[in-house]
Amino acid sequence: MKKEKNILMAVLAYCGPLIIISYLAAKDDSFTKFHIKQALTIIIVGFVLSFLSMFMFFSVGIFFGMAKMALGIFMIIGILNAAQGKETELPFIGQLAKSLNF
Repeated sequence: MKKEKNILMAVLAYCGPLIIISYLAAKDDSFTKFHIKQALTIIIVGFVLSFLSMFMFFSVGIFFGMAKMALGIFMIIGILNAAQGKETELPFIGQLAKSLNF
């Protein structure tokens, strides 16, 4: 019998702090783990961009704002992919997420 995908936990991974619940509840599910890694990568990149934007001039800060908006769009795409049961890599984020090992 094929193992059922844990779609709810995969979607919750993209909802900020709820990533912890997803990890604790379904860390052994490869589908959920794929989405946890992508969501965690988005969160980490977002924190780094926020930190760096505090030290930049206004014109460069606009670039960081646009990059953070792109991360928000990636979150939405990730949620949609998880809800549809897909394991589709997000642009840029997917390659970074592969390097996470847990």
